[in-house]
Amino acid sequence: MPSFTPRVFSGIKPSGGLTLGNYLGAIKRFVATQDAGAFETVYCVVDLHAITVWQDPSELAAATREVAAGFLASGIDPARSVLFNQSQVLEHAQLGWIFNCVARMGWMGRMTQWKDKAGRDAERQSLGLFAYPSLMAADILLYHATHVPVGEDQKQHVELTRDIAQKFNHDYGVDFFPLTEPVIEGPATRVMNLRDGSRKMSKSGDSDMERINMTDDAGAIARKLQKARTDALPLPGTEAGLAGRAEAANLVGIFAALSDRSVAAVLAEWGGQGWGAFKPALADLAAERLGPIGAEMRRLMDDPAELDRLLGRGAERAREIAAPILRRTQEIVGFLRP
Repeated sequence: MPSFTPRVFSGIKPSGGLTLGNYLGAIKRFVATQDAGAFETVYCVVDLHAITVWQDPSELAAATREVAAGFLASGIDPARSVLFNQSQVLEHAQLGWIFNCVARMGWMGRMTQWKDKAGRDAERQSLGLFAYPSLMAADILLYHATHVPVGEDQKQHVELTRDIAQKFNHDYGVDFFPLTEPVIEGPATRVMNLRDGSRKMSKSGDSDMERINMTDDAGAIARKLQKARTDALPLPGTEAGLAGRAEAANLVGIFAALSDRSVAAVLAEWGGQGWGAFKPALADLAAERLGPIGAEMRRLMDDPAELDRLLGRGAERAREIAAPILRRTQEIVGFLRP
């Protein structure tokens, strides 16, 4: 197997406002990876994935800019990372089609997220929704990404990416695509609903009180955390004491991730205390961390032309990596090229 440039690829779908879950589970980690400097970093607003379900065109454009603003406001530097929106780099769709012809129907049908999203109404869903894990594999392998930071619920997609890479390499007798590794680490990788600790915090939840938006001001953050569901027990002194207490575990995990500490360290400080003391401290911490990001996001979104310019320049840089990899893929497959 050849050596590959250490490179990270990841993306966020523009399908509504960004939440604390997007920040802690993804963007904060993206910034840390960029700043560590051990990998080339490629980050993408995956708007092709967004249209697997109907999107209002004007709302999709606005959501794409909002995600880009969230990346930039959080610390992604377009001079050090490649930041772009997926639809500007046509090579994603071209490699996606090749991978549609490599992947097997059975692989797609076993994807947990397909089963969850399609439910009993699978025949009414778009073909794109069924096949989008193949496009996700193309997103990753188009840059020969060696590592992908993902939430626990998306680890299966990286495993599929490895399957597609392995089958392509085997079918064509090459060692062209890397076997990408998923990276899952640290507290609060998966941030849960503030009203129901069994459900993931989502941009599409029923109530705005279920989530903290990256653009919320300090007052909104405080109100939501004060009303977050907990139980009558004090905070435990050890992680074992959080077993069976989903809402408590969620708030402690959020505190740990925002303060760059372990859950054990947070409980060592707060064990035995009540929620009446802990929630205001969490609200202050969240406002301190997210307040400046939200303000910068609003400033950036007031200048859509500048956001579009930055995304366009990022797309040019992305194509500098992607175009040669696609061209070589096409040659391996047997496509005639000028």
